[in-house]
Amino acid sequence: MGREIAHKSKRLVVSGYYGFDNSGDEAVLQSILFALKEQGEAAGIRIEPVVLSANPQRTREMYGVEACHRMKVPDLFRAIKSSDGLISGGGSLLQDATSSRTIPYYLLVLKLAQWMRKPTFIYSQGIGPVNNPRFFSWIRSTFKKCAMITVRDQESADLIRRMGVPASAVSVVPDPVMGLPLRGEAASGKAVAADASGETGRVPVVGVSVRFWNADRSELGALAEALRAVMDSRRVEVRLLPFHLPSDEEASAYVAERLSPAGEGGDVRIVRGVTHPQDMLAEVSACDVLVGMRLHSLIYAASQFVPMVGVSYDPKIDQFLARLGMKAAASTQSFDAAAVAAEIGRLLDGRREWADGKKAAIDRLKKEAQLPAQQIMQFYR
Repeated sequence: MGREIAHKSKRLVVSGYYGFDNSGDEAVLQSILFALKEQGEAAGIRIEPVVLSANPQRTREMYGVEACHRMKVPDLFRAIKSSDGLISGGGSLLQDATSSRTIPYYLLVLKLAQWMRKPTFIYSQGIGPVNNPRFFSWIRSTFKKCAMITVRDQESADLIRRMGVPASAVSVVPDPVMGLPLRGEAASGKAVAADASGETGRVPVVGVSVRFWNADRSELGALAEALRAVMDSRRVEVRLLPFHLPSDEEASAYVAERLSPAGEGGDVRIVRGVTHPQDMLAEVSACDVLVGMRLHSLIYAASQFVPMVGVSYDPKIDQFLARLGMKAAASTQSFDAAAVAAEIGRLLDGRREWADGKKAAIDRLKKEAQLPAQQIMQFYR
């Protein structure tokens, strides 16, 4: 007989920063959905996701799943009440750097599920920064009632331990996007390091993911100076990859204008309008080097064995690079354009060596990215 058909189904609500045209967060969602499907099939459980989204129609169209509006209380209530559990999933959801309302919202969604006696799962989150100490007790009381707590770095684990969450209840796992496959590949399939030999006569591509950060745009000016130095020393195409629309397209245009009098054109190109995470993953995989400010641009690059140059604006960048034995080449506060240009050149010349040297670490992260989904299936079995 063939493999036994899944004998039970579970309806799981997935909460996160979804439906905002942020490629990184959409990649988190896509990765979680893939992992749940793959690990569910392995466990004989059919998963029926319900995504809380700022744009439910678009989420339904992109992923073929049920979705409801994250801010419409009646819809939220019905979705959780009819579910078998809730996943608070991925990204930097519990932080108060961008807004004081972010932590209360995500905790309220978790509390609502717990009030309805639904199991709740913290799925590979990056916790912090949490500047307001009153949030500590809120996070502690909510997390202590969760069936699973996984965080994406040791710093997050240390932070919630200081809040009073027992260390034994927390597992450190990679960001779920490490498990995102290219179209047509299985999420748990082994990737092969990219061939650095390339096509004969092909112009190397330097991918660039930027965002606005400093008020005076000094970091983007310095990055443009570094890229200009690379372009003056060798033939390359600079391909700007906006991850969060529309703001990153504006930041990309700012850099392009400083690279070429005409801005975009010739050896400087902005890849516009990419919203599906696997489409952006394909764009990154076509690069020879990736210079990234956005965390998920670096994670995309690592998953495709594309050498990366990290520009840090947040500790999460440094934490991810450290897992690969790397450090940021620059930060928004300290940016040596000549040093960054030299690092880009070094990686262009040594892509194969970089990929070979990082392969074991990357393969391990890709495998471990499946662990939260495996733990959820074990809970339901």
